[in-house]
This record gives sequence, structure tokens and C-alpha cells, in this order.
Amino acid sequence: MELGIKGKVAVVTAASKGIGFAVAEEFAKEGVNLVINSRSKENLEKAKEKLEKCDVEVLTVAGDLRNEETLKEIFNITVKKFGKADILFLNAGGPKPGGFFDVNSEDWEDSFKLNFLSAQKLTYLFAPKMKESGWGRIIFLTSISVRNPIPNLILSNGIRMAITGMMKTLSRELASFGVTVNAVAPGYTLTDRVKQLVEDTAKREGISFDEALKKSSEKIPMKRMGKPEEIAAVVAFLASERAAFLTGQTIVVDGGQDMTSI
Repeated sequence: MELGIKGKVAVVTAASKGIGFAVAEEFAKEGVNLVINSRSKENLEKAKEKLEKCDVEVLTVAGDLRNEETLKEIFNITVKKFGKADILFLNAGGPKPGGFFDVNSEDWEDSFKLNFLSAQKLTYLFAPKMKESGWGRIIFLTSISVRNPIPNLILSNGIRMAITGMMKTLSRELASFGVTVNAVAPGYTLTDRVKQLVEDTAKREGISFDEALKKSSEKIPMKRMGKPEEIAAVVAFLASERAAFLTGQTIVVDGGQDMTSI
């Protein structure tokens, strides 16, 4: 399928590993030039080296998304080099686990800055130029928790719902300008972070990694976790010309785990 995005420019945050890197790699394979971000300069340079093998331009910005200077640098370096971004993929590390009484006000503020405000501020910076050009794609990474809250993840459940509300509202404001706004909500995906959680479970329960992984996958109808590249494929479609009439939607990619009817 021809996606029609060759030569476009994409900004991908938290892009050195996991789903973020998989998305950046999928874009690179489609001929999309990239501005990628991560807190780790070392990991970012490794990611850049891999992505440049696809014969695209890759710029890097190392920095924490909670820092407004990092957000401004991402915007400034993009505009200086490319004039604008056509595609914005907004991704950040997941909030810490815990129930309502396990987390405190500082945890809420920290997670809100990382997951919500970074996405809001970057959108505020990049969306005007998308409107001017008459084309743009803004894609938020959320979680299946926006459909069915996950126990012991109060921060993620609350903040990702806020992102969903912003996404849905913004999609109506930008629709007439040729800018689509959507979200991708993965289920359990085998990233490094999830592998660590599985390893912790295995140690705690005295079982092997494979046994713990199988146990964690039992609730998924496909009996396995997703792969980062499977999430990335959906993101690439949403960023494409083929998805020009699709906006304001949350696309769940979870192997059939979510049973919500609509």
C-alpha cells in the first residue's frame, strides 16, 4: 500500500526504544525525515544510526519532556531545518504504577507534566504550521486503559483519559484544515519496560521468564503480547494519505483484549 508520506517530516518523542523507536523506524522505511527525542543521548545516537540506514535525514534532541526547554528545542530544530513538521507522534514513558492511595500529589504533577503537558505544548507549537499548510497528522499514544481502566494504574488511567478528551476536541477544531488528530491505544506490548515487569514477576513468584510471560498473556485472546512494530504499522497508516478521512478516533491495538462494544 502506498502511504503517500515519502519526503514528509515527522517528530517522534521518546523514540530511542520500544514503541517510539518502532514508529520512527516505520516512518523511515516510508521515506519520512525525522526529528527524534529521548532523555538518553547515547540511546538516541544509536537509534539515529539505525534510522539513517533508510536514507532519510534524522535530527536528534536529547532531553526530558517535562522540561519546557526541551520542547522548544524540538520545535526550533525542526523549523530551522525543515520549516515545519507534517507528522507529530506524541509518546512518553508510562506513569508509575499504584492505586489512588499509593501515589501522592507530586506523582500526579510529575505524570501530568510528562504525559499530558508535553503533548499539549508540542501540539500547540506545531499545529499552527500544519493549519497553514493544509495538511498534518497528530497522533497520541495512550493505552487500552482509556477503554477499560487497569487496576493499580490510577495515574495512567486518569491522565490518558485527559489526553483522549483533548484529542477528541482538537480533532474537530483542526478537521477543516486537513489536519487529522487521532490516538493509538496499545494493549500489552513486549517492550523493554514490559519485559522488566515480567522478569520481576518471574523472580517474585519463583518461575521462569517464559512461564511469567505466558501467565501475563493469558488474558489476551491471541495468547501473546503485541510487538512494537505492530503498533507502529497502525501509526504509519494513521499518518498516511489513506487515512485522510479518519480523525478524532482512538484505535485500540491489543490482540482482542478490549471487549467494549463500540
